Amino acid sequence: MKFYSSLFFLLISFLSFAQLPDGFTYVKDVITDLDVELRYNTANNFLGKPVDGYHSNKLILTTQTAQALKLVQEELQNKNLCLKVYDGYRPQEAVNHFVRWAKVLNDTINKSDFYPNVKKRNLFKAGYIASKSGHSRGSTVDLTIIDGNTGKPLDMGSPYDFFGQESWVDYKGITKKQKENRQLLQTVMLKHGFRNYSKEWWHFTLRYEPFPKTYFDFPIE
Repeated sequence: MKFYSSLFFLLISFLSFAQLPDGFTYVKDVITDLDVELRYNTANNFLGKPVDGYHSNKLILTTQTAQALKLVQEELQNKNLCLKVYDGYRPQEAVNHFVRWAKVLNDTINKSDFYPNVKKRNLFKAGYIASKSGHSRGSTVDLTIIDGNTGKPLDMGSPYDFFGQESWVDYKGITKKQKENRQLLQTVMLKHGFRNYSKEWWHFTLRYEPFPKTYFDFPIE
């Protein structure tokens, strides 16, 4: 009896811990075949280490955002293409981690990959790091398009999360094909209710987001 009581307690604790706030969803429950690679759950990011608040590779977004993203996925699949998502909801504690990291000027382990032409002390001034992020409102997503057969990302002309003009949507110094790939992503996302960010080709926010002034801080579990 004691064993079953302990098991019941653990189950209830787990369910309570996994409970999302009203209006949020695990996106895989809506788009079961979505390719998700949360970069901040890994060391493959500009910090060079996993980020606070990212405890699993589970994409969380507001329910409205997930539903809109499903429409994007379905349209791309008609062209034998799919979405690949690098980030969605981001806890405030993760943003705080970014801020702390940016103040440690000698911690530049991944500088050559993500910000080779920007001095770390200028990341705040240049707007790459801030104390608040739209991602923490739950309706912003970072993503790209992949080939439906190979799973390989289309060439967008710069890596995800690259700090520099090369990542601006209208950057001129890329090939015709790279421009076409960027335009495809922009077109399909805007068509289904997202607005872009001109300085990051991968960054989109749902129009009329449900929590425009609320910054959440629950962990990604």
